[in-house]
Amino acid sequence: MTTERSQTLGEFIIEKQEDFKYSSGELSRLINSLRLAAKVVSHQVNQAGLVDIVGAFGKQNVQGEQQQKLDVFANDVFIKTLINREIVCGIASEEEDDFISIHGRDGNNDNKYVVLMDPLDGSSNIDVNVSVGTIFSIYRRVTPVGTPVTMEDFLQKGDNQVAAGYIVYGSSTMLVYTTGNGVHGFTLNPAIGTFFLSHPNMKINEDGHIYSINEGNYVHFPQGVKEYLKYCQAEENDRPYTSRYIGSLVSDIHRNILKGGIYIYPTSTKAPKGKLRLLYECNPIAYIVEQAGGKASDGYGRIMEVEPTELHQRVPFFCGSKNMVEKAEEFMKNNTL
Repeated sequence: MTTERSQTLGEFIIEKQEDFKYSSGELSRLINSLRLAAKVVSHQVNQAGLVDIVGAFGKQNVQGEQQQKLDVFANDVFIKTLINREIVCGIASEEEDDFISIHGRDGNNDNKYVVLMDPLDGSSNIDVNVSVGTIFSIYRRVTPVGTPVTMEDFLQKGDNQVAAGYIVYGSSTMLVYTTGNGVHGFTLNPAIGTFFLSHPNMKINEDGHIYSINEGNYVHFPQGVKEYLKYCQAEENDRPYTSRYIGSLVSDIHRNILKGGIYIYPTSTKAPKGKLRLLYECNPIAYIVEQAGGKASDGYGRIMEVEPTELHQRVPFFCGSKNMVEKAEEFMKNNTL
């Protein structure tokens, strides 16, 4: 391990704090809190086959999806960590019907940030030992500091994000994040419980050779997606591309950032608005991918310019290597009636 790569996440946050335009130390403490929660969840994920944490919890979340025991555990860990450290004024989670307004011990809250998150993306894969992840998005509140947060603080365009990241729990646990000055990845050394800088200044290739989509839904896809898939599979020039789909958003995106590729979850006859959530899945991933030199779209335009209308809003998602996303957009626009 080189000297550069032996830097810890804590040291990196302190060193880069001045790169952040709202530098006050508050955001640094917030990311440190997410780091702490990630270590707790990572430990539990790695215990999944040994303790009673695998399987369905017995309830559905607001999306009508069956909650897994680890969904509930991860949600509780991240929420309690953020609340106990008194560094945010509001939290929105995939597992919660509504946003959570946080009050300090004196009843007031002078913190400036809200966090939106998917505490454990891909959790249905945990019992077959497939990588899962956490996604988070951070905004500055828009309502006056000291007052209770409102829905307005959460329904912000992706362009307003001040930080975003994901944690992938796989063969190793990695935390990847951006504050608008590049993308950096940190790998957890479980022996000492410390994240070390392992992937500085991550970049995604403009071209790639991987496409990630659930082709089992092919008959339900829009014609533009069908045509793009035929293009990917055609034996011409540097094609056909390789199909790789894990079914855990964080894992698929992480691989494509490192190797170059496109991830697609389009609308379909089964999901007319798409399946992925704009605020705590697509926007944070889009911010990371754009900072890495890639592109994120709804098939026609930039995801981070979509105006949110509801907390759990769903959208189609095309994300990854710039040239691949632009080619997919071309097929979508050419096949729009």
